[in-house]
Amino acid sequence: MRIRSHPDRPAPRRRRLIAVATAGALALGGGVIAVAPAQAADEPLEINLVTVNDFHGRIEAAAPVGGIAALAKAVDGIRSTNDRTVFAAAGDMIGASTFTSFIQQDLPTIDTLNDAGLEVSAAGNHEFDKGWLDLRDRVQDAADWEYIAANVFLKGTQETALSESWVKDFGDVSVGFIGAVTEELPSLVSPGGITELDVRPIVASVNGAADRLTDGNAANGEADVLVLLIHEGAANTSYAAVTDSSAFAQIVSGASPKINAIVSGHTHLAYNHEVPYAGDTGQRPVISSGQYGEKFSNMVIQVDPATKTVLSMDNTVYDMYVGTTPQYPVPADDPILAKVNVAKAEAAVQGGVELGKITADFNRAKLAAGTENRGGESTLGNFVADAQLWSARRTDPATQIAFMNPGGLRADMAFAPDGVLTYKEAADVQSFANTLVTLTLTGDQIRQALEQQWQPAGAQRPFLKLGISKGFEYAFDPAAAPGSRILRMTLDGVDIDPAASYRVVANSFLSTGGDNFGAIGQGTNKRDTGQVDLESMVAYMAEVKTATPDYAQRSIGATLPAPAGAQGYEVGSSFDIALSSLDFSTTEPRATTVDVTIGGKPAGTSAIDNTLPTAISDVNGKATVTVTVPEGITGTAKFGTPVQVPLTVTTPRGTSIEIPVTVFERADSSTLGIPSKFLAKRNSSVQFTTIVVAEKGTVVTGEVTISDGDEVIATATLTAKDRGIVKVKLPALDRGVHKLSVSYGGSDTVKPSESPTFPVLVW
Repeated sequence: MRIRSHPDRPAPRRRRLIAVATAGALALGGGVIAVAPAQAADEPLEINLVTVNDFHGRIEAAAPVGGIAALAKAVDGIRSTNDRTVFAAAGDMIGASTFTSFIQQDLPTIDTLNDAGLEVSAAGNHEFDKGWLDLRDRVQDAADWEYIAANVFLKGTQETALSESWVKDFGDVSVGFIGAVTEELPSLVSPGGITELDVRPIVASVNGAADRLTDGNAANGEADVLVLLIHEGAANTSYAAVTDSSAFAQIVSGASPKINAIVSGHTHLAYNHEVPYAGDTGQRPVISSGQYGEKFSNMVIQVDPATKTVLSMDNTVYDMYVGTTPQYPVPADDPILAKVNVAKAEAAVQGGVELGKITADFNRAKLAAGTENRGGESTLGNFVADAQLWSARRTDPATQIAFMNPGGLRADMAFAPDGVLTYKEAADVQSFANTLVTLTLTGDQIRQALEQQWQPAGAQRPFLKLGISKGFEYAFDPAAAPGSRILRMTLDGVDIDPAASYRVVANSFLSTGGDNFGAIGQGTNKRDTGQVDLESMVAYMAEVKTATPDYAQRSIGATLPAPAGAQGYEVGSSFDIALSSLDFSTTEPRATTVDVTIGGKPAGTSAIDNTLPTAISDVNGKATVTVTVPEGITGTAKFGTPVQVPLTVTTPRGTSIEIPVTVFERADSSTLGIPSKFLAKRNSSVQFTTIVVAEKGTVVTGEVTISDGDEVIATATLTAKDRGIVKVKLPALDRGVHKLSVSYGGSDTVKPSESPTFPVLVW
């Protein structure tokens, strides 16, 4: 058996001897994995490919997570019956790990995966969490397996940063693995950590690698069977998700027919599909084993050793637990389990340190299903932003605003059982060890950053709600067009000036444009504080001793109808406002009502609908409030002159956010119409004098309409020089009684009015 990697990378070190046995089958979980015994030369060669993905340092067992010791036991069981076995992965083996591994730089995960015999893995986005240099110089050196990625290049070159492929020989048959990482990598990790790299299109990159592995040039590491290990995946578990027009399905359909199987990850879903293709078997497996070592896959590959043709590829996904029953029990003296226990003991010492007290839960936002809603405002996101603002000011006192990305919050902070916040609990929240970076943004760049919460067109991620520090507030219109959603931003009650500069702090991930917040990445005068986010939380808790959640929303959604006239909303007029983001979504006390004032005067109130959203968004806490613009607003006494006043939205939980609206008031008017004759001979001339007077001597202009009953018989226009009086000669009136009246249509400064009816008898 020979192992070969891309020529520019050394072959991985091996620290395990693979046990070889001749048993024909091994009971695993709920079924039996059949593997071939030693075969005669003319029999098909059988290879077992065992795969996992998105392990994320879950070395401890806790149903449904099997733990590394049980996973190693399952893999060893397959190896023991077939020495032609490969253990491979589709990325994210480390990073976003649980505390036991995280607090020790993921070394317990790397060490135990080495012991489990992992041989090759695609690089996932989380392998780059601490930057390319950390992956290259620390992680890859500690790992006995080979990380591969055909679409990640050293910037400006044609040289891949990692090996593009890895090959394992089984006698006369070789299996080649090609790696790839999601093209979204630059938006998923701190861009500053991968400045030396270019992430290029997956399909072209892996197809090029497939061509090199099959071009007859031994220097390229020739292979007979090709497997794509790709850290990208389907949006759901359906067959359609790997065959439709989605980005991942296009990768599946675009992958060279030389590639016999696709092992995927990234979306944390378990699926097991066979998709038609033009390769040997006619059906290409497209699989994923879910997440966290809850499952693993075993692909049985049959190859004709003479023709090197792939005869079949049969994949099965196995559960590590069925309910609460482990399918691969680990004996107490298992050596890998012993390493896990040592790591747990060390983490317990470091994690048990008390940082301070909390008076209630600090939560991430939730959907109706109970899952995380990264689009919702959260007490936890705002609290972390508060802590980071305080911490940044220790080294950069001019810092004014903090932003926190929701994806950087990996757990809630629960009050139970005793209100004590430990190091481990804080570390579970912020597990990426990002440093805090201060930078300068213009007010308009802050607006752009808030707009980017909706994410650019084509992005795989939906709306992402930034946590913001206390004192910074904004209102947004979720129904507005992209680029115009932000209605108002204030800092300590003062409007953000688009042209002014503001000092902002964000973690190193956000500071370089992570999660597609490019406006933050454009900040100037960047200064790395050297403070790791978790360390800043430790220092903050040492300062405040006890932390209490802030139940006031720091942003709200508001959709207002357009004013009926060009001057704004008229005093006395009524309209509906659609409000959202009025409440939190978990254990926080509910905000049940919302009040609206205009110009400081009550304008409307409504109950709040606290039904949780079913899709990621910031619409929790909704209400439609019918408001009436009150009279007596300061500044509107000068009739017809528009004034800008605050429309203030408040809830009993402390939310109070102002949106500027323009209102105006018109003077009241009175209209009188007097005919020149009350008795008139048929065909005689009748003149109708119209008099319109307005409050406080306001100048009257506009149209007057004279009616005979319901029929309009004459109109006239009042100009300023008419001083509200106009005489109109009426058309000839037929014999009978005519009920004459006049209506004044109003103007920008004067309200409409109508006269009483005057009867005129024509004989």
